[in-house]
Amino acid sequence: MLIRLLLLALCLTGASSFAAGNTFTGSASCQDCHADEHRNWQGSHHDLAMQLPGPDTVLADFNNAEFTYNGVTSRFYQDGDKYMVRTDGEDGKLTDFEVAYVFGVYPLQQYLLPLSRGRLQSLTIAWDARPASEGGQRWYHLYPNEPIDFKDPLHWTGPYQNWNTRCAECHSTDLQKNYNRESRSFDTQYAEIDVGCEACHGPGGKHLELAATEQLAGVPGGGFATDFAQRGDWIFPPGESIARRTEPLQSRAQIDACGRCHSRRGTLGDYHYGADLLDTHRLSMLQSPLYHYDGQILDEVYVYGSFVQSKMHQAGVVCSNCHEPHSNALRATGNGVCAQCHKASTYDTPDHHFHPVNSTGASCANCHMPESTYMGVDRRRDHSMRIPRPDLSVVMGTPNACNQCHTDKDASWSLDALRKQGVNFRDTGNHLARSFAAVDQGDARAVPSLAALANDTNAPPIWRATAMEALGQAGGREATQTMAALLYDDDSIIRASTVRSLQFLSLPQRFQLLTPLLNDPVLAVRMEVAQALAGVPLDQIKAQEANRLRTLFKEYVTVYEQHSDMPGVLSQLALFYSNRGDAPSAERAYKEAIEINPQLVAAYLNLADLLRAQNREEEARKFLLEALAVAPDNGNTIHALGLLETRSGDSKKALDYLAQAAALETLGTRHRFVYAIALHDLGNPRQAVTELNKLNRKFPSDEQILLALANYSAELGDYAKARAYAQQLVQLAPRNTNYQQLLSNLPND
Repeated sequence: MLIRLLLLALCLTGASSFAAGNTFTGSASCQDCHADEHRNWQGSHHDLAMQLPGPDTVLADFNNAEFTYNGVTSRFYQDGDKYMVRTDGEDGKLTDFEVAYVFGVYPLQQYLLPLSRGRLQSLTIAWDARPASEGGQRWYHLYPNEPIDFKDPLHWTGPYQNWNTRCAECHSTDLQKNYNRESRSFDTQYAEIDVGCEACHGPGGKHLELAATEQLAGVPGGGFATDFAQRGDWIFPPGESIARRTEPLQSRAQIDACGRCHSRRGTLGDYHYGADLLDTHRLSMLQSPLYHYDGQILDEVYVYGSFVQSKMHQAGVVCSNCHEPHSNALRATGNGVCAQCHKASTYDTPDHHFHPVNSTGASCANCHMPESTYMGVDRRRDHSMRIPRPDLSVVMGTPNACNQCHTDKDASWSLDALRKQGVNFRDTGNHLARSFAAVDQGDARAVPSLAALANDTNAPPIWRATAMEALGQAGGREATQTMAALLYDDDSIIRASTVRSLQFLSLPQRFQLLTPLLNDPVLAVRMEVAQALAGVPLDQIKAQEANRLRTLFKEYVTVYEQHSDMPGVLSQLALFYSNRGDAPSAERAYKEAIEINPQLVAAYLNLADLLRAQNREEEARKFLLEALAVAPDNGNTIHALGLLETRSGDSKKALDYLAQAAALETLGTRHRFVYAIALHDLGNPRQAVTELNKLNRKFPSDEQILLALANYSAELGDYAKARAYAQQLVQLAPRNTNYQQLLSNLPND
């Protein structure tokens, strides 16, 4: 009875009364009834995610240690009980800053320093917490090979090192960012400094009340918004070496909860416990340059995107099958984690892994989950759990686990070694990685294979969604047919990506297709719909539909305004306003984005385009030249200047810019194609054909290149070549009557 009364008291003395709604009660309120879980959590990386500085929490050398980077010598010292850093501030001058919090614990620890307007910034000089024998116990810089100074947005004082936006959601509990766009200030609050029990489970007030009144029995989730108990029961079917779930996994509830922080994503609005991950976040797909074309990790993408593409997840594995969720420790040591479901007698043998027992190569994880290092010292495993593919390394340069250990050998050696063991890859020529690479380079021949992947209901949803976005890049009939089938898919990942892929369609087509999704239950899908339909003129559609769109557009602005401290979000807002016809708001957002990040070239380009549309050519030229000063070799900027000078009538300068942009282009065809068209239009059709032929050799099935070659060859009197190009067009698109007419109109000699 006493425990029940204490529980009820804890519940009612939380941040607000339970009558006002479910409340956060703090991790201490969990320990009496969940002692083992609480004990496991204590000292975990979640528990130590963020702490106040003190002798027991600061791991680094603050005994007047010095570290020099890019000509600036920073000093780390103590002033009484205070931990101090003397380093270059926002103005580049050496300034003394007091450490407000320590951030993380292993393999590195960072330090949060306060700046004006409520900002906490993560110092980019970090402490290597590894043992000295592993190269640790030292200060080091997160960007050792880049000369980053106080003007750079990656400097510790810049927007990309801001704790309030970039870090806090995943290092504290019940975070309220509270950003004010007008004053560009934060009033960030949290319920607990670290990742406590309720960071994952959600507010515990309802649970405590039910426990105190002995009403927990039969209540779904025990009063929490979601139930994470999804490990399931696994058995080895007779004669099989791989275990299977006795009941299929019904949802992504557990991994979505983990994916809130362990994924590459952008935040949308306030977090909703128990909701679909995409109801609060915009998830990155398996695209270059975040991932290799075969889905291996490349940039810092964390875990979610890798895991949901894996065969393990398809089989029903969830995070807690391998990790104890409270301590974050593995369920077993060494290969024991994998042996839970893969019989050691079959898989933990030299017959399977081709290495001596207990050697590095005998580790399941080393072969199927190779490591990549981020933040200088943080080695993270790829959770896609794939078979090493040195054959793909040979033909397209993707990495493979064999050569990540055998660094003195090349991929051909690894491939030969596997062949000697009887391992032969029979899909090297048509592997989907090659299709993604081809489409990324403008080769439409890969479109059918990507359409097949997008429509494959047995494939992981994230791969189907990635394929749909690639199809959207290519456009055309296959993309349209595939999109029609996937737009209303049950999986939110597929729906969101399919909406995102529709930009190649006309606005009326998009409006007709997307109207049923205006009230989609998942926020990320609705945000994509709002972007896709931003250009719809509300005075030209039915009143009921216009009102629904107004509601959606208002929600879009509200959500994105919450994160308008980030330049990328401001650019998205600006594009939305531009499509809505609100040029002043768009201009303001673009300029604000550039002010926060003066290196954001895309914002300069879009702003210049917005100004040019208002006949403000000189202002547009000014911003393009500023962008060129920021990134002198940026082909998009040079190309935009070429187009601007074309419209201004300076043909010589325009052609010079377009030639520079064409020379810089290595992926895609746009800049080189436009340069060829400009050559033709400025009176040099033969050189235009020469440039188009170069492109055609690299992209032999590109219809716009073939069409231009057919027309220009006919113009030059070379009808045989014109007919050959036209015949290729008819073969590529037999239903295109324009191509058929072109071919029939060309003379036979």
